[in-house]
Amino acid sequence: MTKQYTIRTETHDDYAAIDAINFAAFDDDPDMPKMVQDLRVQFTLLPTQSLVAVGPDGTLIGHVMMSYAQVDGEKELIDVMVLSPLAVLPDHQNQGVGTALLSYAIKVADDLGAPLLFLEGHHRYYGERGFENAMELGFRRPSLRIPPKAFQVAKLSRYTPDMTGTLVYKDVHWRHGVGLYR
Repeated sequence: MTKQYTIRTETHDDYAAIDAINFAAFDDDPDMPKMVQDLRVQFTLLPTQSLVAVGPDGTLIGHVMMSYAQVDGEKELIDVMVLSPLAVLPDHQNQGVGTALLSYAIKVADDLGAPLLFLEGHHRYYGERGFENAMELGFRRPSLRIPPKAFQVAKLSRYTPDMTGTLVYKDVHWRHGVGLYR
């Protein structure tokens, strides 16, 4: 199948369309667009990154966001990123858009210097796309509500095996739910 989209950084003009994508992809959950809006305005050491997939007619068909968090390691706090949400309009799912957004997101997080990119999500889907079970690598979940299989991480180029500890979400993640992805 020929790729029928491009990926770029969001602009202010994209906000309403991104809200609609997240609303549609997450079964009309009004909290997902609110979380995206809150993540945009938080001040952090690693800047929040929001990427969109644009169809050939200029319509936004997918969205992924990465935000700052930390791992409370044995010797120090480690600056990392969290991927959430990843959303593709239902009519464009199963066409490689989500996979392309994930690949691009991993590259952006790596380019920013993050050693790790965490997420909560389906272990088979994300496992086939570069993510591993975080607990098996020595990380602890920020909440016991996150199913062990859903707690995943991609190791980036600045990762070293001594980077272990508890993932610490920022306030915005707690306000919008933790452990939702089974």
